[in-house]
Amino acid sequence: MENSNQSSFGKIISDIKLFLKETFDISHDTNRSATIEDIKAGVDMKGQNAWVLIFSILVASTGLNTSSTAVVIGAMLISPLMGPILGMGLSLGINDIDFLKKSIKNFGVMVVLSLLTSFLFFSIPMFQNETPELLARTFPDVRDVIIALSGGLALIVALSRRNKSINTIAGVAIATALMPPLCTAGYGLATAKWDFFRGALFLFSINTIFIASATFLVVRFLKFPYEEYANSQRRKRISQVISILALAILVPSVYMFYQLYKKSDFNQKADGLISKLRTEKGILILDVHKDFDKKEISFAVVGKSISQSDIQQFKSQMKTFGYESCNFKVLQDAGNLETISKINEIENSFLSNQQLIVKKSQELLDKDKEIFELKNQLQQKSEKQFQFNEIAEEIKALHDDVESVAYSEKITTDFSKTDTIPTFGIFWKNNINSKVKTEENKKLQNWLRKKFKDERIIVVN
Repeated sequence: MENSNQSSFGKIISDIKLFLKETFDISHDTNRSATIEDIKAGVDMKGQNAWVLIFSILVASTGLNTSSTAVVIGAMLISPLMGPILGMGLSLGINDIDFLKKSIKNFGVMVVLSLLTSFLFFSIPMFQNETPELLARTFPDVRDVIIALSGGLALIVALSRRNKSINTIAGVAIATALMPPLCTAGYGLATAKWDFFRGALFLFSINTIFIASATFLVVRFLKFPYEEYANSQRRKRISQVISILALAILVPSVYMFYQLYKKSDFNQKADGLISKLRTEKGILILDVHKDFDKKEISFAVVGKSISQSDIQQFKSQMKTFGYESCNFKVLQDAGNLETISKINEIENSFLSNQQLIVKKSQELLDKDKEIFELKNQLQQKSEKQFQFNEIAEEIKALHDDVESVAYSEKITTDFSKTDTIPTFGIFWKNNINSKVKTEENKKLQNWLRKKFKDERIIVVN
């Protein structure tokens, strides 16, 4: 029974492996020789290809100038830009140095023709206005790398099939968008807007490098046959040169991907914090500029100003995201900022004074209470003093043999409670014997207790 279960489980695993292989395996349907021929045939940038490129660049430039996405897409579908780029990736993958030289030459012709055509188009004054479509091609980010790499992989896989998919090839041409950056670079040259030129050329470089890299990787994964050379020494030397060139493309590609990822992350974090300032602080922020290379964020504030504490909080939050040297340039009314600073100082001073007043008021209340208690004690002592004089006179009137009278309050304790005992000291003349003194003291004690209604009173000699 146990062996039967193990056999069933093994069959399930085997079926899953077979299913995954049938689903994802692309080697069995690959036509290597036909793929190489097709790519080599599409590299030449002359004759019909050159004119198709020129016309497609004019169509794309018009679409960018009018912000017509449909026109730009149409231009991408008819352009032959992909040929030399695929040629460079393929030649690196099969160690074909002659084809690599040809691909690079035609790639150069393609770039020059594209820039020249778009330059001439945008040199006409009526076509020199900035549009959203042009602006969108000047700020590449990590998503453009993903599009170029994925598009390049999809394209070379589609081309390597025995039955090629026209839809895939057309879709990749649209997705990778090689033409719009070249047209935008031509616009930058024609209008001397070098930010447009640099940004667009950088985006085109990203697309070129990652499409070529994707082609190289798939060609090697599918084990396309290497170009044969009669001279083994030449074959070895060419192989070394190709390997160095491949590394020269792949290593910068990885670095470029990482840099663009960090740039996208920097922009995303900055946008999140700026949005937080807008919503939580109610600050109107305009004209936001983010410079990843300089680690700088600048923006203008209208109306309600941003405080220094808010800026410091912004900096500390960017620091927690890993951008310690981030600088901020805030354009706002200095007068408003100074006023806010003074208001903050006044508020802090007011709060400090309020706390001091409360503290002093409590001290005054404590002093008043202490004075009141002392007054009560003085009054009680004064009353006792007045009563004592009266009592002493009465005792003297009742007992002529009393020489002097004393009064004190004796404090006693039995360790469970403490009590104060009113004590009268009666001093008799010497001719009075002890027995008489004791009897008279007892009589005086009873009289004093009744008079003051206090059974604690005692009389001593």
